[in-house]
Amino acid sequence: MHEDAKRFVVEPSVSNHFSWIRTRLALERTFMAWLRTAVSLIGFGFTITQFFARMRDMSGDAMRPMREEAPRDLGMTLIACGVGALAISAWQYHRGIQYLRSPAFEAVAPLKKASLLTPIFAAALVLGVVGVAAFVAVFFRFT
Repeated sequence: MHEDAKRFVVEPSVSNHFSWIRTRLALERTFMAWLRTAVSLIGFGFTITQFFARMRDMSGDAMRPMREEAPRDLGMTLIACGVGALAISAWQYHRGIQYLRSPAFEAVAPLKKASLLTPIFAAALVLGVVGVAAFVAVFFRFT
């Protein structure tokens, strides 16, 4: 039995049921906000790398001098931050879903034996693969 189940008893009532649903939806909203942040970091990191590579090729001496690898390093850092934020938020989301599906909430939880692979979690997995591919592409200069 989950350790929090010893601290309280969930009474089956309409208000407790809807409280459980509101908590679940808040967890989903929070995870989607993290996904948007991760998408922004990954996309911005990849864009910075591409933008400065094209600028360097086009402008010649008109561009302010900078270290050759600076845009690439910044882009890889942003991509890595996006993938890291995605991994941490996916772990946090997964733990939250497990908690809400624990025996303590059986009386009010609408889903008894549903899969932990929710649509938003599947989207996060796909985004993680895209982020890792972007990091590898920038690291090995495939673009």
